[in-house]
Amino acid sequence: MPISSAIKGLQSIKSMQNVVKSGIPDKEDSDFIKLYMFEKERTRLKSEEIRIIQRLGIIQGRLKEIQDYYDEKAGQMHTPQSAEPSEKKTEGIKSGFKTMSIDY
Repeated sequence: MPISSAIKGLQSIKSMQNVVKSGIPDKEDSDFIKLYMFEKERTRLKSEEIRIIQRLGIIQGRLKEIQDYYDEKAGQMHTPQSAEPSEKKTEGIKSGFKTMSIDY
């Protein structure tokens, strides 16, 4: 037989898990604690901002290098190929070899 049913009013006892009450009386907020927490958060965010700005500088530098490389290669692709004129020159120049017939 369960004990809880034998004792009248046991179900109405409030435990600390059921009580929703602020530890600060009359919901008074501590301004000192808020100021301290806001200062900690502000310093953390400032240091994070500095790290992000430094990282952004590195990223922008690398992107500039890549863009310069693309521009250089695109400029080389649009200029006429140097291999075509050299082929025409080799056709006009006679080779230094002489041909002779061999009798067997």
